[in-house]
Amino acid sequence: MEYVYAALLLHKLDKEVNEANLSSVVKASGAEVNEAQVKSLVAALAGVNIDEAIKAAPVAAAAPVAAAAPAAEEKKEEPKSEEAAMEGLASLFG
Repeated sequence: MEYVYAALLLHKLDKEVNEANLSSVVKASGAEVNEAQVKSLVAALAGVNIDEAIKAAPVAAAAPVAAAAPAAEEKKEEPKSEEAAMEGLASLFG
């Protein structure tokens, strides 16, 4: 995950996302650099428009959340009246 964050940081700073820069950022964070992961990420991002990918990501992530929202609302219980709460409290003391 730190490799993706490093790539996003480099992109945000308008720096080239390449193996050297990515390795430098990961190393500066205190993490150990895995060259295979660095090469894999750089290859995966080749030709990817990161700005477009970022714009598309929240829409995809928000869809399941929006679909789950009505189900969560249905499970809400209405607050008990003060009288009902007092009855429950009285039952504790017999």
